Amino acid sequence: MRRFKITLSYDGTNYHGWQVQPELSTVQGTLESVIAQIEGATVHVEGSGRTDAGVHGLAQVAAFDLENPIPVENLRKAVNRLLPRDIRVLAVEEAAADFHPRFAARAKTYEYRILRSELCSPFERLYVYHHPYPLDEKKMIEFAPLAEGEHDFSAFAASDDTDELGRSKVRTIFSSRLAREQDRLIYRVRGTGFLKHMVRNIVGVLLEAGKGNFTRADLEARLKPGCGIPPGPSAPARGLFMIGVEYE
Repeated sequence: MRRFKITLSYDGTNYHGWQVQPELSTVQGTLESVIAQIEGATVHVEGSGRTDAGVHGLAQVAAFDLENPIPVENLRKAVNRLLPRDIRVLAVEEAAADFHPRFAARAKTYEYRILRSELCSPFERLYVYHHPYPLDEKKMIEFAPLAEGEHDFSAFAASDDTDELGRSKVRTIFSSRLAREQDRLIYRVRGTGFLKHMVRNIVGVLLEAGKGNFTRADLEARLKPGCGIPPGPSAPARGLFMIGVEYE
């Protein structure tokens, strides 16, 4: 049995997220279906994380096992030939038998794109959150680094099917920055891992601060353990991209 690590890119518009769901089109499900055709048997694909419906991936990482002796480069070509055009495998390599794309990850980076111009091109509408209305961008840029460090992000996490397991919602964020780049506000965040809707909820809170509805104290209160503040508001999925995953 051979272990493969792949890096892939996808447009999440037409998918109900990464994770397999019954009778719904997902990125994981599409990959498993295609790779099973090559293997001639069921194949389970493990991802480095679960992106939500409508979220895009620039460099998602996944892994799976095959008995097929197909060469690495031929495998990449064969998978891409069978995949729909909104998913592309960028790279394939053989990995150690115990490699797991999520457990072995040391850091992940996401980017959220807010278009500030008056008009949004129809060719961009699925890949940015168009917000042409007044915002205190200086305040948003100032508040973004408050998420850095180790915090309990319960107030930024949507309910998840694993909540009943009582898993910790403490995460470490290495970098949380917002910057104006031409006609866009770009939020980039890098950390050990992320909870469901966490990045979109951070952006949503920053937007509320930009509208004058939240203060610095409001954001800081959401980072305190046991604050009991419900998560939200959440920015739309279409502006979010998984940028990359880092390994040792």
